[in-house]
Amino acid sequence: METYRKTDEAIAALTPEEFYVTQQSGTERPGTGALLHNKEPGIYVDIVSGEPLFASSDKYESGCGWPSFTKPIEPANVAELVDKSLFMTRTEVRSKHGDSHLGHVFPDGPRDRGGLRYCINSASLRFVHRDDMEAQGYGAYISQVEEVA
Repeated sequence: METYRKTDEAIAALTPEEFYVTQQSGTERPGTGALLHNKEPGIYVDIVSGEPLFASSDKYESGCGWPSFTKPIEPANVAELVDKSLFMTRTEVRSKHGDSHLGHVFPDGPRDRGGLRYCINSASLRFVHRDDMEAQGYGAYISQVEEVA
């Protein structure tokens, strides 16, 4: 079993925007994230700890300006916390082991897929293509990744 954690080396390797989003609970501007329009098969992992978070097969176009997913690939790796910033109550999503701010989850996702929309910052994610998953230690998740249209 892989151990995922935040390290000083991983933090030092972050770009200023990645640091702002993951370590300071920031948000990238809508429509600007590098992974927003990614349609390749694979998984999305925490840019800090490498823990598996979402599968391409659960990604969908929500129109919100950030990558959106219907559910985590590994629910134990996602923590949900009450966020009362910006004069409203929302549910913040953080990686469990890396403690990276990922984004928020909302109850307005596709009803036929559970009804949730995990609205996630590209800056908090690293994409691992299906062809590279085995070599990078994510082979156990290949069965959860399907070809995306």
